[in-house]
Amino acid sequence: MTLRQRLARAEVLLAPGVYDALTALVAQQAGFEALYLSGASIAYTRLGRSDIGLTTQTEVADTLARITERVPLPVIVDADTGFGNALNVQRTVREFERAGAAMVQLEDQTFPKRCGHLDGKGVVPAGEMVGKLHAALDARRSADTLVLARTDAVAVEGFEAALERAERYLEAGADALFIEAVRTPAQMDAACARFAARVPLLANMVEGGKTPVQSAAELGARGFRIVIYPGGTARAVAHLLQRYYGSLRHHGSTAPLRGEMLDFDQLNALIGTPELLAQGRRYDDPGPPGS
Repeated sequence: MTLRQRLARAEVLLAPGVYDALTALVAQQAGFEALYLSGASIAYTRLGRSDIGLTTQTEVADTLARITERVPLPVIVDADTGFGNALNVQRTVREFERAGAAMVQLEDQTFPKRCGHLDGKGVVPAGEMVGKLHAALDARRSADTLVLARTDAVAVEGFEAALERAERYLEAGADALFIEAVRTPAQMDAACARFAARVPLLANMVEGGKTPVQSAAELGARGFRIVIYPGGTARAVAHLLQRYYGSLRHHGSTAPLRGEMLDFDQLNALIGTPELLAQGRRYDDPGPPGS
């Protein structure tokens, strides 16, 4: 089933944040139908840095390709501002589509961009973003590669201006809309009242961010069709790593946390080592004919 076909169904789509092939594999095994490749999480995990525009298009495309080679689920990928002007957007869409993206997210921030829940953002003129969206739609090879338009204007120009931007982005042909960092349930409802009957709306849940965190069921009842928890994976892993390394440093052993870890065989079972070795044996040298 393509992502377009899945979004035609009434049920809300919950897409967890992933940042590499291992997190994508575990998410698939947990039963998710789609994944969200967060640019912020790539910055956190590959660079050990903040989401302030340091991640490159090549790093995202490489990460995406490794995920889609390992996991067959559709991936919504964060393309930030498209990494430049309209021509850069076209190159980004082509690269991400070739790497297996099911949906490419583009935002209207100025460069260098920053996390949508950090202060100090700026936005480009709406007309410039419309041009980028036209460029993205022209660049894709398949209509099943969807384009998600995100506006960060709530923090810069206000909520009503953000709605007007979203309207223009929908008119430009965006397949889905993302109004970032809405502040209240009332704003959520206003966005859904205006757009939910016409286009899939995405809700972004950031623990400690500016938008009230709600469950996928609650957001689906409001009218959202896609719910993402983009950075929750990295935050959970970072918290566990703090505990793990602190315990190892203090005790000089992993024994206190052994019950919360996979052992060697369990990890190999998770990633499919026995199956991979069996596959490799199919290509072993059978020896000379007739031997």
